[in-house]
Amino acid sequence: MPAPSSPRPGEEDVHLSVQLHDVRMDFAACVTAALVFVQDWRTHHYPDAVTVVPGDTEGLPRLPNERLYLES
Repeated sequence: MPAPSSPRPGEEDVHLSVQLHDVRMDFAACVTAALVFVQDWRTHHYPDAVTVVPGDTEGLPRLPNERLYLES
């Protein structure tokens, strides 16, 4: 099964690192979805529970429901 593609192929992807209790999850997301996700996550969880990590996103799974963060 091929890896899911970005909902905005013209945008750069960023690496999101999300901390939920004792679990760290890493995802790739397009910049727009990542910005909305970070703002939403910081509003509803600990402010430092998500960070954008510089570097390559190759091999990372896409942010689940990434397209939902593009709809406002």
